[in-house]
Parts: sequence; structure tokens; C-alpha cells
Amino acid sequence: MLSKKQARALFLGGTVLTFLIFIGLTVFSLSKAQDQTNREDITESVVRGKLIWEKNNCMGCHSIFGEGAYYAPELTKVVERRGEPLIKAILMSKSPWNPKGRKMVAYGMTEEEANDVIEFFKWAGNVDLNGFERVVSPLAKDRLSKQN
Repeated sequence: MLSKKQARALFLGGTVLTFLIFIGLTVFSLSKAQDQTNREDITESVVRGKLIWEKNNCMGCHSIFGEGAYYAPELTKVVERRGEPLIKAILMSKSPWNPKGRKMVAYGMTEEEANDVIEFFKWAGNVDLNGFERVVSPLAKDRLSKQN
């Protein structure tokens, strides 16, 4: 059994050690070598695309980086999967798009707006996902496991 003095020393020593480990890991995580944000590729077009994404509440149906709703497809790597021409056509369409029984609002974006959103998608698709190269919505996981 520890004396009161030994218990206090153990507690304080453990607290200081834990704090130092926390500070060290924080400094390591924030170091330039660990940066996976792809921030050097953020252009004005990417920022405008992100603002359009937010203004139209795209996360109400879609997800990006696994965050958002799962009613519609995950869009982190959508440019790789579908290509720019299709995405642009969908965004600029004057009539609702209706794939697989789900209805997407017809935004009727201008070509410049559609290009900005595509630039945002391209930027998002180039972010280092730490080995998770394919983000899958929880709704699609059952379907994928049945295919394998």
C-alpha cells in the first residue's frame, strides 16, 4: 500500500507524463509533415463551389468525406466515378434528375456555378483519406456485402 506522499507523487508524476505525451502528440499532429488537407490546392473556384454546396444544402441529401445525409450518393470521389461532363449536365439541368427512384432537385446552375462545384469536388477527391479511398454510405454497405 502506498503512503499518502507516494500516492500524491504517483498521481502528479502520471499527470505530468500524460500531459507531456498529449502535448507531444498535438505538436506532431499539427506539423506540416502530417498535413493531409490539400489546402495548397484551394482556389477561388473551390471556395465558390463550397459556398454553392452549402447554399443549396447539398448535405441534406449527399455526404462528403462520410459526413452528411445518406439519401443520395457519397460525393467525395464523384469526379473519378462519374466524370465532369455528367456532373455538369446534372447540375445545369432545368428538370429534376431521377436516378433509381430518387429525385434530385433541378438546380439549373450556370456553367460557371457548375464548374465551381466540380472544382470543389475535384479538390475533395484529392484530399488524403488515410487509406479510406472509397467512402461508402451505411445504406450501401449491405448491398456491397451481398455482391461479394
